[in-house]
Amino acid sequence: MSDNLPQPLEGRIIAAHGRHYVVEFPDGSKRHCFPRGKKTGAAVGDRVKIAPQGRDEGVIEAILPRSNLLFRSDETRSKQFAANVDQLLIVVAVEPTFSDDLAWRALAGAWSVGIEPLIILNKVDLQAGVETARARLASVRALGVPVIELSAHDQPTVHAALADRLAGKVTLLLGQSGMGKSTLLNVLVPDADAATREYSSALDMGRHTTTSTRLYHLPAPGGDLIDSPGFQAFGLQHLSGDDILRGFPEFTPHIERCRFYNCTHRHEPGCGVVAALRAGEIDTARYALYERILDESEAAQRY
Repeated sequence: MSDNLPQPLEGRIIAAHGRHYVVEFPDGSKRHCFPRGKKTGAAVGDRVKIAPQGRDEGVIEAILPRSNLLFRSDETRSKQFAANVDQLLIVVAVEPTFSDDLAWRALAGAWSVGIEPLIILNKVDLQAGVETARARLASVRALGVPVIELSAHDQPTVHAALADRLAGKVTLLLGQSGMGKSTLLNVLVPDADAATREYSSALDMGRHTTTSTRLYHLPAPGGDLIDSPGFQAFGLQHLSGDDILRGFPEFTPHIERCRFYNCTHRHEPGCGVVAALRAGEIDTARYALYERILDESEAAQRY
């Protein structure tokens, strides 16, 4: 009888809402899938093995090995963004004012799991605030993070600036609400609205599409773009001390000068990072963020 059982299939999750997933297979077909039992943990971008059920459903039996997983966590819960991501595209804008804390936390989270970041400064047609926004991005631009200035409404400029950077890669699109992320998505993926309706129907979400995460295939020259809901918090309590340090790559050359191998780079004598901070070689706001993230992580571990 076992010979009559459907053979497992391998595919990739392209949409997620709660415990509901859309899995796409190499032939382009899709199934509406659920995890087995109470298991959770799958994310958009995950490659999974499923047991088919009926014509268009399935049960997720296993998550195949990942290259990375980006998520945020605080004292109450964690929220996954996506798995198997090549680069993170953070959207900030001239207006409304973006949060340095949130944007830099996203950078730290990306670097901690080996994802290359890229920043879009949107709405540069609003000339009055451009110089202020540029000044606020200077510290991360100095770290070598590409900052691309554009207006998402200017379609030719968007395609010229981003098409080659996105080609052949899986890119996660992140931004606070109001930064113009959805406008940018619709320029890059002309049928995004239609795909969203398709995914929403499969996930039985009705009009509540903003709480789901979805993967879109980009037109030529190709690539995949994962859109995640806008966020107003970006906790990193799940990161270890070493993970946090990877999120601040500018510390690396100075750590070699630390007197103690287990230095936390806060109060120890002979700390190379603190010495660099005092010498003006490390941005004070970036260092303050490092301290906040480390404090939050240590507090979470105590409880």
